[in-house]
Amino acid sequence: MSPIPPRRRPVPDFDPRPVPPGTYPLWEEALAVVNRDLAVTLPEQGELRLMALPRPEEDEPDQVYVAVADGTWHGNPLNHDFDHDFDRDDPVDALAAVVDAAQESVVERLWQAWPVCEEHGLGMHPQDVDDRMVWWCSGGRPEGRAHLRGAVGELGGA
Repeated sequence: MSPIPPRRRPVPDFDPRPVPPGTYPLWEEALAVVNRDLAVTLPEQGELRLMALPRPEEDEPDQVYVAVADGTWHGNPLNHDFDHDFDRDDPVDALAAVVDAAQESVVERLWQAWPVCEEHGLGMHPQDVDDRMVWWCSGGRPEGRAHLRGAVGELGGA
């Protein structure tokens, strides 16, 4: 007689899925701003998008990620709880979270620095300057100081 297999608890669906429009308006607005820079600097890439992965517990929110066009991402979800200074209702904080996640996904999934300073050929980094997210470059200046390249979303001169 063969042993009776143990009962298995149903496993939730862990397939990532696109986030429906209107679900996270602040993150969607922030992603539209970041996508303007992606369109100018990497026009051959499709737009970044929000993807969700359900949590295993019903009472917890989905994990939301910034993914490249093929739906893959790298890094922490936007709604992780590691940064206690993050205000979920603040557009600047939302843009900061989205731009960090977007840059990490682009760099790790596409294997290239992004965005790149046209003057120095170095990867730039986002920074909050007076409640405005900007791209800054750390190299090449004779005085050895970083320089601001432009506001996030305005690399194309918008």
